[in-house]
Amino acid sequence: MTGIAAISGVLESAVYVDDLDAAEAFYGETLGLPRIVRVDGRHVFFRCGAGVVLIFIPEVTRVPPAEGALPVPPHGAAGAGHICFAVASSDMDAMRAGLETAGIEIEADFAWPNGARSIYVRDPAGNSVEFAEPHLWGDT
Repeated sequence: MTGIAAISGVLESAVYVDDLDAAEAFYGETLGLPRIVRVDGRHVFFRCGAGVVLIFIPEVTRVPPAEGALPVPPHGAAGAGHICFAVASSDMDAMRAGLETAGIEIEADFAWPNGARSIYVRDPAGNSVEFAEPHLWGDT
């Protein structure tokens, strides 16, 4: 492509939920992501390495911004979404054990054709949450 600046990575990813308390317990307490900010009834954001996981109530984020507010366009999703977290190969067994100890059902645990392992679970809103070895998408 020409005329477009190079993209250096994913800065943020969003999932949409119907219960912020349940989402905060899953992403913050169970997964251990540090909370950045929470606005009751709207969103909770977590730090994840160099990026941010945004958790929104979609009905609220679909509303256009009020006059004088930041001009963030309305957005939201219907149905289950997907997010994938990178987990070092040496930590995958501990991740599975921690999820099971927390009572989180493992939906799938397998190796891709390139040998990378993925573990899939569902968050309380039904979003597909994957934990994958970083080499899933090649040398990283």
